[in-house]
Parts: sequence; structure tokens; C-alpha cells
Amino acid sequence: MTGRHEPIPVPGEVCQPDARKAGVPPAHEILDPILDSELQTVLAWLKAQQITDLLRTAVDDAVKYVLDGARTWRFDLTDPAVDSDERSSVGTKLQYHVIEELGLKKEPPLDTTIMGIAVEIKGTIRDTWMIPREGQCEVTLMIRIDAKAHLFEARLMRVHRAWLTGKKGNRDLKRSPRADAVRRYSQVVVPPTPLPPEPLRLLDRASLDVVFGNDGLRKRLIALFAALPEIVIPRGSIGIVGAGLRDPMKRAREAKVELREKHGLIVLVGTWPAERTLARTMGFDLSDEAWVAVHLDTFQVYGLRVPEPR
Repeated sequence: MTGRHEPIPVPGEVCQPDARKAGVPPAHEILDPILDSELQTVLAWLKAQQITDLLRTAVDDAVKYVLDGARTWRFDLTDPAVDSDERSSVGTKLQYHVIEELGLKKEPPLDTTIMGIAVEIKGTIRDTWMIPREGQCEVTLMIRIDAKAHLFEARLMRVHRAWLTGKKGNRDLKRSPRADAVRRYSQVVVPPTPLPPEPLRLLDRASLDVVFGNDGLRKRLIALFAALPEIVIPRGSIGIVGAGLRDPMKRAREAKVELREKHGLIVLVGTWPAERTLARTMGFDLSDEAWVAVHLDTFQVYGLRVPEPR
């Protein structure tokens, strides 16, 4: 079979999948992706959805599920506290989140079906994907998460055995698509795209030490909003700072007084329609009950009245 540094087989050549439990699948001709009707049918269906938003949500949910921030204080996959097994499990969790977000069903012979076509779903936080034997030569939605850059991308590819790495797979007999084959023969579903922002990633080391330090939660939340003025803070991020404590939102509400009186920051909360509207006027999206601490001067710039304390 083709080695890692040899030219990859091209459309028109023959591909022979590896043996499976059910036997050896027949050899077949490699089609150009443009002429692969099943691949193009699945691609058209995906692109007819709001696919960027749906996959962004699926990826974000899978990452947050593994991090379990409301219990562990973790908010970044690159954190040394996240072990390699947990990072690897993101791809497994992602499969289920993608199926849910796209309104599909988990069903054989692969992970799901789209327009009657069996589709494999593979996620990775590395530079390539691990393809099982049953996924060889099948239409595969491949999603890659760049945890360091906080990005994701998605491609669709029929992962021919001839385009996978050489004679030996890993111990589960999984193989990886060769980078040159991915570049030439995969179809872009979502180009590299930012994941939903996690403002805790913006904190410098000194601020992190305070926000996740030993003081009470109210003081730590004051430090959070003071360090990130006019940055939208999702409700979930507040929950991460208050991991393991009862009712962290109560402490966040208590922090509003000191932020107003000592830091000149007015905290707006997306729970309240009037504050959500005020925030929107100033360019802050407080959907999903997010919070933001706004400088007094910003209200003046927009000619807005500062709301009374709640």
C-alpha cells in the first residue's frame, strides 16, 4: 500500500479496503470527489443547514462536557489539569453532539445517515483523525478542534483506504488520512472558525491567581469583572469561577454593589429585558443570561441613563 511519503493514488486508480470481521470488502475505483454522487448529496444537505452555527454549538458543548468546568474550574483544553484521555474523549462526545444539533439519529452501519447515505463522524483535537476499519472508503464528516487557537473546522471526505496511512494502523487498527489527500480531496464544510468566546482565557496570570484564588467568591468575582470590563461574561463562566459552591449567581449579584461604588462599573445582566436592551444599544450581546460590567463613561457616550441598582 501507499507509504506516507509516496504519491497518493489518484481518481481512476483502484482502492482495496482492509479486511473486516465480515470479510474483505471488494476493491473499487477511486472517484473524483466532484463525481462522487453520495459525497456531493451529503455535502449539499450539510450546506443547506446553518451548518457553521450548528457545528460550533456541537463542538463547544462537547468541549464543555469534558472540561466539566462548573465542578472542576477548568475552562481550557490545553490546561495541564486536563489529561490525555479526557482530551481524546472530546471526539467521542462530539459525535453525539453533532448528531443532536443536526437533528439526525445514531444509526448503523456507521454513525448516522444523511439522505439515506451512511456517514461516519470523526472529531479530533490533533492534526489528523483516526479512521476505523468500518469507516474506510465511507463518507466521513471530519471535525478538527484547535484548542490553542480556540478554533474549529469541518471537512467532508470519502476516506479511501488508499488515502490512509500505510501498512500498520494503531492497536485498534485505525488509520489516519494523509495530509496531502485531505488537502486535495476533502470538501470544506466549515473553514477555520472561532469557537464561542471564553473570557476566562483573556485573564493574565496575575488575574487568574486572584480569580481562582483563596478569597471568597464575591471578592473573586469582583476581580473577574474588574479585570475584564466591557467584556461579555457568559453565565457559565461565572459558574466555573464558583465551581463547587452553592448559588454562585447570588455572590455575583452581591459583587455588583462594590463594582459600582469602587470601580465605576455598572453590571448589566441578560436576565432582565431592560438591561439586555441597554447592553445591545452599546454593542453587548447578553443573550443566554450573560453579564457585562460597563464603564460609567460608556453610558454617557451613548447618551443612556445608568440603571438603578437591583
